[in-house]
Amino acid sequence: MRFLLLPFSWLYGLVTDFRNYCYDNQFFSVSTFDKPIINVGNLTVGGTGKSPHVEYLIRLLKKDFSIVTLSRGYGRKTKGFILADKNATAETIGDEPMQFYNKYKNEVNVSVGEKRAEALNAIFSTFPVTDLVILDDAFQHRAVKPSLNILLMDFYRPIDKDFTFPAGRLRERRHGAKRADILIVSKCPDDLLKTDQQQIASKITPYLSAETPIFFTGIRYGVPQIMNKNSSKDFAETVLLVSGIARPETFETYCRQHFKVTQHLIYKDHHHFTDKDLDFILETFHKIPSTNKSILMTEKDMVKFQIFLESEKSEGIPMFYLPIEIYFLNESGEVFNELVLKNCKPSKSKA
Repeated sequence: MRFLLLPFSWLYGLVTDFRNYCYDNQFFSVSTFDKPIINVGNLTVGGTGKSPHVEYLIRLLKKDFSIVTLSRGYGRKTKGFILADKNATAETIGDEPMQFYNKYKNEVNVSVGEKRAEALNAIFSTFPVTDLVILDDAFQHRAVKPSLNILLMDFYRPIDKDFTFPAGRLRERRHGAKRADILIVSKCPDDLLKTDQQQIASKITPYLSAETPIFFTGIRYGVPQIMNKNSSKDFAETVLLVSGIARPETFETYCRQHFKVTQHLIYKDHHHFTDKDLDFILETFHKIPSTNKSILMTEKDMVKFQIFLESEKSEGIPMFYLPIEIYFLNESGEVFNELVLKNCKPSKSKA
């Protein structure tokens, strides 16, 4: 099937090449801003771990900088620029921005807008004290030129072995990676040897600029956290997994290694849960023979499931989510931090 689709991939690649050529040669307008714009993006469609990397940047910078995050808000049921507030939901701003808001609403401003240049102008006019903006998933959004372009590549989906859509998962051809100032190989195994890292780097380097550094990050899961505060039950290691993410394999593998997984209900990425979904999840949960059991989902799905936590149906049901964060292999985090900080200017109020 991939062989049959290759001609369409070549055509798609030519179209994206022409689009990039027009931006590179200023045939299409590109907006630049005086304040730092840090972009976290990828070449691959979904599943490279952008959200936990954005959160890493938030934690790194929030003490010294006034930050606004800007996402497209994929899957939301609204349009235009929206600044998250207490009335925000996953349906109004998208699941990932809602996750940022839930965790950092008292420390950073969270916004969404599909037209990034217009949204950035709105941000700087609304919050003139903003020091920097973190763009979520805007590597192909060439209408804005970031001051730092961070490109993610899934360890399990290396770009050197992939093709452009529809034969593969690439949004543009591999040489688009040359726009990256930093490349991060994400979702690496904990025990990835340095020799293996060097081999991976040697295969990626031909698609990067000569000076682009390569880092390797892994995923670290936290302790299951209670979702519905009205449940007094402790976490039980017999679990029903629920996920609606791009690549649920990593989540399932970890859970099977640490818990007794009875079943995994998998929904598409950015899935908005419905009452029918809730009924099916609870029906499946009640069929588990154990009396000591829990529902466990990803942090991203927890955000979308919040609308059901006050429902009588879910009352007393032990629902938990698994927090996630990234870490740098080889203790290279400090080097990465320094590269990021070089592109930022502290505000007078926080300096």
